Amino acid sequence: MRLDVITIFPEYLEPLRHALLGKAIEKGILSVGVHNLRDWATDVHKSVDDTPYGGGPGMVMKPTVWGPALDDVCVGKSAGWQLDSAAPHVDKPRHDDLTGREFEGYVEPAEEDKPLLIVPTPAGKPFTQEMARRWSGEQHIVFACGRYEGIDQRVVDDAAHRYRVEEVSIGDYVLIGGEVAVLVIVEATTRLIPGVLGNASSHEDDSFSDGLLEGPSYTKPREWRGLAVPDVLFSGNHKLVEEWRREQSVKRTRERRPDLLEGLE
Repeated sequence: MRLDVITIFPEYLEPLRHALLGKAIEKGILSVGVHNLRDWATDVHKSVDDTPYGGGPGMVMKPTVWGPALDDVCVGKSAGWQLDSAAPHVDKPRHDDLTGREFEGYVEPAEEDKPLLIVPTPAGKPFTQEMARRWSGEQHIVFACGRYEGIDQRVVDDAAHRYRVEEVSIGDYVLIGGEVAVLVIVEATTRLIPGVLGNASSHEDDSFSDGLLEGPSYTKPREWRGLAVPDVLFSGNHKLVEEWRREQSVKRTRERRPDLLEGLE
């Protein structure tokens, strides 16, 4: 998968070089280009925003800068800052290598030649696990990171004639800019690409994978600060453990996200 991110703060995307994403870059599963929007500004001050028509607070990002930036990035005319792995990873067998299990991904690769343009915005559709699964099959995703009062709407409207565009919100709150939302979306999406996680089973028990929140997890020691691990986890009865985990998942969902239970059996 190829990711391109357009931003006025390229350093903000540094976390994409670390941990599993850095290893995915090393293995050639993922490539990431970060582009400074100011490279397309034409005035001496490299300005990317202006006052809003109709008045009001804040500034709006200019279409005369965003338009050419998207034109170049979406067709590969701008390489940008090519992220490499933050640190070399030890090339040792992972869980799936040892068990021989293969994970083919959740969706077929997108057949569209047009890149997918994602615009993080509080006014967008709520980002979901289903979106992450769908986008994990994309070949090329471009992110447009807005700031201030956002990007001139004509940029998004024009892009819709050229690319596949999705405006997305990661929650009912407002951030300073779209970079943090991009980090969230990229992590949620790329972890579903075959080879990024070393254990394909990790996907199956995730929260939202079956419409419910994931239940509690435990590890050694068996007792810690007066709190004991539930006995059922030591029973050796896999069916009983599975039933218990399902019950805990339903219980947690009922307590924290009862809206998710609607329509589920």
